[in-house]
Amino acid sequence: MKNKLIYFAGLFFMVLILNSCNSFLNDKPQTSLTTGNAYNSTSDVENALAGCYQIFYTDYYQWENVMLSDNRSDNAYPGGSGEETFVDEDLFQVPTTNSHCYNFWWGQLYQGISRANILLEKLPQVKDPKLDENNRRAQVAGEASFLRAFHYFELVKLFGGVPLELLSNTADPAITRKPRSTEKQVYDQIEKDLQVAVANLPDSYGSDPSVNKVRATKGAANALLAKIWAQRSDRDYSKVLQYCSSVTDSPAGYALWPDYNQIFDGAHYLNSESILEIPFIEGSANSNWGVELFLAPEDGWQKYCVPSKDLVAAYDKQGDSIRKKTNIIFYNNLAWPDENWNPCGDAGTKVPFNYKQEHPAGWASGDHLYLLRLADIILLKAEAQNELAHADLAASLVNQIRSRVGLPAISSGLSKDAMRTAILDERRLELAFEAHRWDDLVRAGVAVSVITGLNEFKYTCTDGVVSAPIKINYSKCDQNHLLMPIPQSEIDANPNLTQNPGY
Repeated sequence: MKNKLIYFAGLFFMVLILNSCNSFLNDKPQTSLTTGNAYNSTSDVENALAGCYQIFYTDYYQWENVMLSDNRSDNAYPGGSGEETFVDEDLFQVPTTNSHCYNFWWGQLYQGISRANILLEKLPQVKDPKLDENNRRAQVAGEASFLRAFHYFELVKLFGGVPLELLSNTADPAITRKPRSTEKQVYDQIEKDLQVAVANLPDSYGSDPSVNKVRATKGAANALLAKIWAQRSDRDYSKVLQYCSSVTDSPAGYALWPDYNQIFDGAHYLNSESILEIPFIEGSANSNWGVELFLAPEDGWQKYCVPSKDLVAAYDKQGDSIRKKTNIIFYNNLAWPDENWNPCGDAGTKVPFNYKQEHPAGWASGDHLYLLRLADIILLKAEAQNELAHADLAASLVNQIRSRVGLPAISSGLSKDAMRTAILDERRLELAFEAHRWDDLVRAGVAVSVITGLNEFKYTCTDGVVSAPIKINYSKCDQNHLLMPIPQSEIDANPNLTQNPGY
């Protein structure tokens, strides 16, 4: 199995060079074709598809998506010695002339879309008969369509309506300078791509999880369909329920892994709960450097996405020791002060760290990242059942998740509002630091009230004396700041783009 993992990781990786808050993408990996290359053979197509998957190894998917979700939410403080980019995110005061980091995320996601576009355009022109063996041509179309949909889902959640680029093999500004589509138009295109994926992808590619868990499948497409129909403004919970059920009833046999901690301990990846994950190989060119940005206190510099006191209290309130210990680890004797937990750098005071991946391995971790997993879909199914007035079925689904970590069952007699809150809370404890929390708050319509209602504090230290608590001001979190600003450099380059309100 490990050899297979190395093979697929080798296909899907590109060289990443860490520089400040960014890693810079090698635009010409050996495993992808550019618009100037001919697409003549099955091998050309497979190499191009590998180039499409490689976008999952950029910094957006390795760690920035977690910062954009958990850091913006009530789950975490920025950390990182107060770097402006992430403090601005946390306080909802990103300037109109925003940091190049925002442009970088936009560019990485559109690069993934561009690669999928080119492959989908070239695919019908390839005459190699091998491509039609075992339905492979249709599968490639399904995989590329799924990947394009995945990146557009990230974009529409971050920025709202964005330009819909479905043809990337041109540099003509009359074609490339597209105006923004509406949110609905973007989601409709995502839906269309995912229907192509469902129609053409298999439930599995065989019996080997080291293949099935790292490539797009019918289960992954159905899971993403459920998520888009929940997240879009014109949500349809009957469709959410339909697609969640397609996952939970899938012939692929997805099932909750019995031990929550094992899902993230580094020894049980490719498990029955995984729908889609990014594989990494420790100590190789195909390793995961993002873990070092959250963990590894021994290297002497402050980490990012520091768990908030509000999140720690949420675990303690539920008596949820299993998930707390899995997702958060406390260290003392740190080489830096922490303005939220330990402002004077007292050696005996413990500070929490994001522990969702446990093995930084000096910028060369082998810890995988889950893009889609079953617990998320089960809780989304519970949300749909509740919204469709089936509180008893919703409670049963939530209790599947709670029983795994030894928590008592919730009552099926809760009101719809109370059940909605219980599901939102359960998702927080289950999915912390997996880049879901901000989306959940927005979808539930409570992002502004939750963030502005936080009682979180920071402190200073003078001559070893901790200051009085300084309340963190989240007042700039409003309806206009649920979305990020369109990168100013994109607006400068494309006069047809308009900025989001409030920026």
